[in-house]
Amino acid sequence: MQCVKVLGGVLGAAALLGLGIILGHFAIPKGTDLPAPSASASQDLDLEILEAVMGQLDANRIRENLRELSKEPHLATSPRDEALVQLLLRRWQDPVSGLDSAGTSEYEVLLSFPSQEQPNRVDVVGPAGDILFSSQRSEENLTGEQGDPNVVPPYAAYAPPGTPQGLLVYANRGSEEDFMELHHQGIKLQDSIVLTRYGGVGRRAKAVNAAKYGVAGVLVYTDPADINDGKSLPNETFPHSWGLPPSGVERGSYFEYFGDPLTPYLPANPSSFRLDSDSASGFPPIPTQPIGFKDAEVLLCNLQGTSAPAAWQGALGCDYKLGPGFRSDGIFPAGSQVNVSVYNRLELRNSSNVLGIIRGAVEPDRYVLYGNHRDSWVHGAVDPSSGTAVLLELSRVLGTLLKKGTWRPRRSIVFASWGAEEFGLIGSTEFTEELFSKLQERAVAYINVDISVFANATLRAQGTPPVQSVIFSATKQIPAPGPSSLSIYDNWIRYSNRSSPVYGLVPSLGTLGAGSDYAPFIHFLGISSMDIAYTYDRSKTSARIYPTYHTAFDTFDYVDKFVDPGFSSHQAVAQTAGSVLLRLSDSLFLPLNVSDYSETLRSFLQAAQQDLGGLLEQHNISLGPLVTAVEKFEEAATVLGQHISALQKGTPDPLQVRMLNDQLMLLERAFLNSRAFPEERYYSHVLWAPRTGSAATFPGLSNACSKAMNTGPGSAAWAEVKRQLSILVVALEGAAATLRPVADL
Repeated sequence: MQCVKVLGGVLGAAALLGLGIILGHFAIPKGTDLPAPSASASQDLDLEILEAVMGQLDANRIRENLRELSKEPHLATSPRDEALVQLLLRRWQDPVSGLDSAGTSEYEVLLSFPSQEQPNRVDVVGPAGDILFSSQRSEENLTGEQGDPNVVPPYAAYAPPGTPQGLLVYANRGSEEDFMELHHQGIKLQDSIVLTRYGGVGRRAKAVNAAKYGVAGVLVYTDPADINDGKSLPNETFPHSWGLPPSGVERGSYFEYFGDPLTPYLPANPSSFRLDSDSASGFPPIPTQPIGFKDAEVLLCNLQGTSAPAAWQGALGCDYKLGPGFRSDGIFPAGSQVNVSVYNRLELRNSSNVLGIIRGAVEPDRYVLYGNHRDSWVHGAVDPSSGTAVLLELSRVLGTLLKKGTWRPRRSIVFASWGAEEFGLIGSTEFTEELFSKLQERAVAYINVDISVFANATLRAQGTPPVQSVIFSATKQIPAPGPSSLSIYDNWIRYSNRSSPVYGLVPSLGTLGAGSDYAPFIHFLGISSMDIAYTYDRSKTSARIYPTYHTAFDTFDYVDKFVDPGFSSHQAVAQTAGSVLLRLSDSLFLPLNVSDYSETLRSFLQAAQQDLGGLLEQHNISLGPLVTAVEKFEEAATVLGQHISALQKGTPDPLQVRMLNDQLMLLERAFLNSRAFPEERYYSHVLWAPRTGSAATFPGLSNACSKAMNTGPGSAAWAEVKRQLSILVVALEGAAATLRPVADL
């Protein structure tokens, strides 16, 4: 049974129910839990409170939070990770600035670690079996932090153990197309070791694609062309700039899915059924090990064979060859091979989530969730501690108002610090599995602030269409960092914008994939979600992410000197996320604009008509029902918007408001179909599942058409196209029905 600890003051009727997770259930204040003076059925967003919160969010406090959070490595389930659990609990039970309640929930999950007794290694072995070269087993100690004994050596989490050896081949980014190119060129891949670079496809995909061609082992490195704008010299990189040093190695999880590997769709409680680790799916099929670009240069710049295509070249200062094997005039004798020794092990560990609750005054059974993960690969100053530093400052400001008795939100606020995210969004996924029904019935929205600041140029927001309006409203009222007098909104639109047929030029709101803890909330539960961060100017760098990502160089000084000196961008993110949180938790009418989904659906429909219409007609498949379903949704969204406007002008009955808000809250759930993507674990949202087809339209339809186009009429692939089209039509009609008057069946 899950272990739960509860701390804090009087919980009143917001007791811990069932499994003990601290989510209030129709809470009624008792005893000393008196409502704030403004508590009433008509409680609405208080602009004075909002302004006070914006003014009290302190950049210096965020900076000091980050210093504390990142002073030691805190790999998931490590002693330092558990110490941070206690730090969060102390903050959230503080008598002056704490929350109503705080507690932990533990899950027993399968994690992967490198062996301490047998370090992973990469060697070049001569024809006589002698070791000619060995890769660095740890990153160079440039600033002192890299020498911390708790720094985990670079490894590919969940990669299987093994000691394959073979001739080296360069395989670019390790995509299916890359391996097809090597095959077409006659490069022998069977029993080889391939060197790939990060980017292009996911980590595990590199190993999966390689294994299809008989490759024995995979190496992965970060090319300075992809992360440092070509800079690779020690005096051009950290600690002299924000660039990745030559010895830097990106760690990461190579597990395909999210959640605990042994308990899919079940919370990882001790009593839960577990798969056998030998039969569990989603692990890389062959040994894999990441290395730094300093070591990659030694290997790659001594390869023989034909030159790699121009698009495969990088910034290591040599002509990239394909191999197989090393050239005879290089530093290794002909016939030398690469040995990859991986000694990773799987372990069941207890990982904790930390939850802090502010109980709602009017609608305690409606939850606005705000979360970030706590664990990191090493010190994790940017990822994830920049987000946790913001989380702690925002909860301090709101907790102080709460303890003074001057404010209590209309709806309950749930702050969450997720465990073991780096291994595959484990803490958040287990939480959604355990509280699946409760969250689907009561969760209003999920706000994710993981990496709060990638860089300090502009806001970057991702989310589902209904959250666009509340993010826009918040950012229009907050000044952007720096000397300009622009708002965050006006600054954002300068860097990233699109032309909307409804609003004209607006900032671009990105879509949500599976890169952070929002994934189980949107894809599995259908809860409107968003991710908020500050990022860089794309016109000034081609870096695929901040350069020290998942390395031992992601430290407090790195952030303080290069990422956000002065922490004004951290403050801007705190203000943006805080404003969105208050608007969602306090507004009488939920600020979720469902009409913004109409624009997305119309865009997807037009892409389907343009890119797939002719192909579908050839197989006597009509898009007519889909056109009708989109039109029904547009009409229902328009009518609901008019109804909201009419109610806002009067004094609506609280029950009317509650019913309307439930329609807004539940819309996202209408797009779920648990059988739509049986090959994709947890993905059930028919609009945001992974898209592998080339047509930028509804993912299920796009993917099915991509697989069917080269098959004959009447094939199973074309039957799947029809099935996906039917799933879409039913989902869109169901969404339209959700928006119609509740008495209209």
